[in-house]
Amino acid sequence: MEQYIEFVGNHAVLSIIWLAIVAMIVSSFIKSKFSAIRQINPQQLTLLVNREEGQVVDIRAIKEFNAGQIAGAKHLSAEKAKQSEFVGLEKLKSKPIILVCTTGMTASGIANTMHKAGFEQVYVLNGGMGAWQNAGLPTTSGK
Repeated sequence: MEQYIEFVGNHAVLSIIWLAIVAMIVSSFIKSKFSAIRQINPQQLTLLVNREEGQVVDIRAIKEFNAGQIAGAKHLSAEKAKQSEFVGLEKLKSKPIILVCTTGMTASGIANTMHKAGFEQVYVLNGGMGAWQNAGLPTTSGK
């Protein structure tokens, strides 16, 4: 124990940095466990759609959406979603909504906006369409 006290005394800056990193890791873990938004994988997405009537909402650019999307997905432009314009989705507030973007990053922010707008079950496809395609799952094109 004396060695730890001596180390902290001799390396105060290093010890503070270490404590800050630990605090950030713990904070991130707590936020992920208690967040209303859940990250799901492609298999979980399939289960939500098939068993709980989940709706896939693709927020990629329309060109990307038309090139290939998950079957049954609705398109919603990211710009409209960022402005809380969820046209056509109002009836789905109590159903699972799974947001899909290219990598999963854009969808996380929009998922928070949707949750604040009253959508009860909002999910994000972890890894976006890249994860869906890497899992070898089918896409449809040309809506």
